[in-house]
Amino acid sequence: MARDRKRTGIGEFANASATPELGGSASSMPLYWMFEAGQASLGPARALAEAGRLFFKNPVNPASHTDWGRKVGALCEVFERATRRYGKPDFGIASTLVRGERVAVTPRVVWSRPFCDLVHFERATRPGSRKALKVLIVAPMSGHYATLLRGTIEAMLPDHDVYVTDWTDARLVPMTDGPFDLDDYIDYLISIFHFLQGDCHVMAVCQPAVPVLAAVARMEAEEDPYAPHSMILMGGPIDTRENPTVVNQLAIERGLDFFQRNVITVVPWPHPGVMRRVYPGFLQLTGFVNMNLDRHVSAHYEFFNHLVDGDGDSAEKHREFYDEYMAVMDLTAEFYLQTVETVFIRHALPKGEMTHRGKPVDCSKITRCALMTVEGERDDISGVGQTRAAHTLCTGLKDEQRVHWLQERVGHYGVFNGSRFRSEIAPRIHDFMLSNEPRAVQKAASAPMRPAESEGVSAGAALDAVAPLVEEPKKAPEPPAPTPKPARAKPAAARRAPAVKAPPDDLTKIVGVGPKLQAVLNDAGIFRFAQIAGLSHDEVASLNAKIVPPGRMSREKWQEQAARLAKAE
Repeated sequence: MARDRKRTGIGEFANASATPELGGSASSMPLYWMFEAGQASLGPARALAEAGRLFFKNPVNPASHTDWGRKVGALCEVFERATRRYGKPDFGIASTLVRGERVAVTPRVVWSRPFCDLVHFERATRPGSRKALKVLIVAPMSGHYATLLRGTIEAMLPDHDVYVTDWTDARLVPMTDGPFDLDDYIDYLISIFHFLQGDCHVMAVCQPAVPVLAAVARMEAEEDPYAPHSMILMGGPIDTRENPTVVNQLAIERGLDFFQRNVITVVPWPHPGVMRRVYPGFLQLTGFVNMNLDRHVSAHYEFFNHLVDGDGDSAEKHREFYDEYMAVMDLTAEFYLQTVETVFIRHALPKGEMTHRGKPVDCSKITRCALMTVEGERDDISGVGQTRAAHTLCTGLKDEQRVHWLQERVGHYGVFNGSRFRSEIAPRIHDFMLSNEPRAVQKAASAPMRPAESEGVSAGAALDAVAPLVEEPKKAPEPPAPTPKPARAKPAAARRAPAVKAPPDDLTKIVGVGPKLQAVLNDAGIFRFAQIAGLSHDEVASLNAKIVPPGRMSREKWQEQAARLAKAE
């Protein structure tokens, strides 16, 4: 049943206002029909090209063993793939490693609305295993499907209980389900947080950074108990005035009227969303391709050569990438235009002018949900500094509740996918969530867990969430009289430290060191950056073995960071 936009909202904040009619000009209205007609007219040519590919690839055909035959077959495949319409890919995640054991993964829809499904990637862990940290990954609603985050999900699955927002193609949603705008997006997020009962950490990849921050701000302002424990904003356009990119400048130069006149069209029959006003995915894909046209032309030329040379592995990598890249979805016109206006033209969030259902979005109200921002050094979509601006807005958070990480030598997609994400970004996100997990605070104060309780727990996840950061000695029976504890040996760097009355350095300035790890270092007699920088190889190895997960001091380059901070003091 369609909801009345003038009377109610989707989420916890009611009184949704009516959305004005948003449509394109007379020239853009039939654009979708022309696209569908072009796809239909190319159908016979694609079928002929596919038949030609099979004919010249068949080893029984003598021509398939000639250079000419391989070139014709390769040309047929390149043409068919360049002109086909790509459907939504599968997540294709059937298993993952948990503490070295391969376990099955089953994606299940656990929450659903007309424009979004919440997919839970259930891991078949052993009965009685401790629960892993619950992570909600909010996929971008900017043209591509949530399957674009397949690599992100695979990297988080071994140590986390993963949920992902799977947004629906607008052309598949009937008009009877009503419109969908930025306020609805925020409503969906709030409803999901309520479904998860707030016992989660949220990762916003690119575009969702703004609505996630807004949703948390509204929940904190209402003292909602179901706000997430922490939020990680990755390559998001929080303040596009910082280091603006070509995408940001285009929105400002053209203005909202340009987009409304030229890119908004209507879904044609026979799609379920017929007559819905949308920003079509094929236009978004055209924009993506034009940003790096020479790179895509070169990629297809190399694909052709790989087919001719019989390099099956390289050709398959090309197919896998473009099967995902070319699969695009339509966005509702009201969501697209409201996002362009609010985020890229008016800069409403950083200016303190953004509202949700008529109520202000005040990020200074955020006091419980910790904040981590991640940026890529070579990001050409969300410039360096745009995501970090969230820290300026969240003035209510303490220093130990905020972290920023700038990843060197990665672009926009490297922020959430690829080798550097897996080796450098994902471990930092995991550590940040651990340090802001309430269970870690509550259970670390209790007795260490028994070995039998740790079976089946993924390394560095649920185990770390409930175990102390440093191994604790076993409790002995209460002695009749208190006896002084023997002094523990301290690292040589700590013994060499001069006795000064100056206040100790704030070791949490080192990326990866939180209040708990600072206490661990202080307990070892380390209070200054210069001491960390002067640790010997053996002393570093000793501390690495004590810190959970082991090896963090070397992996996160604490000594290099400490040396730079010591010079700045």
